[in-house]
Amino acid sequence: MRNLFKTPKTILLAVIVFITARSTAQLTPTTSGYAPVNGIKVYYEVYGQGTPLILLHGAFYTISMNWSQLLPDLAKTHKVIALEMQGHGHSPYSDRKLSITALASDVAGVMDFLKIDSADVAGYSMGGSIAYQFAVTYPKRLRRLVIISSTYKNSGWIPAVNGGFKDFKPEFFDNTPIKTGYDAVAPDKTKWRKWVEQMVAFAADPFDVGDANIAKITAPVLIISGDNDGLDKIELAKTYNLLGGGVSADLAPMPKSHLAIVPSQSHVGLMMQTATILTYLNDFLK
Repeated sequence: MRNLFKTPKTILLAVIVFITARSTAQLTPTTSGYAPVNGIKVYYEVYGQGTPLILLHGAFYTISMNWSQLLPDLAKTHKVIALEMQGHGHSPYSDRKLSITALASDVAGVMDFLKIDSADVAGYSMGGSIAYQFAVTYPKRLRRLVIISSTYKNSGWIPAVNGGFKDFKPEFFDNTPIKTGYDAVAPDKTKWRKWVEQMVAFAADPFDVGDANIAKITAPVLIISGDNDGLDKIELAKTYNLLGGGVSADLAPMPKSHLAIVPSQSHVGLMMQTATILTYLNDFLK
């Protein structure tokens, strides 16, 4: 989750509700381990067989927190590679400055380690921003791209979201399920406060992959957004236009990229709509 909602307490409550709601489903990975990339170690889990599908989680989440409800079905048709980005979950904390560019490079590094030439990539929130950067930097390694409630630039969020971390304090996460989940799997639990401080700084750091770069993406893209998920829908429409959408498909060919707006959904609530998201993914990732 990058730049989310307008008050720290609202952010924290939404994240806790999301984690609690998704903590029941479990699936054992076929393999798991650490990939040494760019001077750090990135934890990964592999499920199923088929076309490779890389999953990139939201900020503060782990694989289980973000994807547990979707993994059993996705693994029926894909070789799913779920990552935990720098400092998240099992991946060790690093003093390396967090950036969308560095994290996208980590994704490519994990693919190299696992000997995966190209893959479908799906990212939620922070993971979606990383996925956009990956698509621009490594176009030949991308088959299809799925973006869930995310943007490639700060101005893709409404103003209230961009100001969400202005008064955020790291101690807001103490004594929460996020801290409990961190303590359960983090290699070094003493890095908790440093990691949260790093993430808060990262969330406040402006980023922009670039309109011209997005327009150059040739892979099909599926964008899934909640109607009230904090994304600026005018900017979202511009994004879809850059990807070849926004035409009259009765007068011109149907675009290869798709846009889905799910009604009555927030940023966090959207990821709870497992059946809806699976329907879109199964139709798109063929």
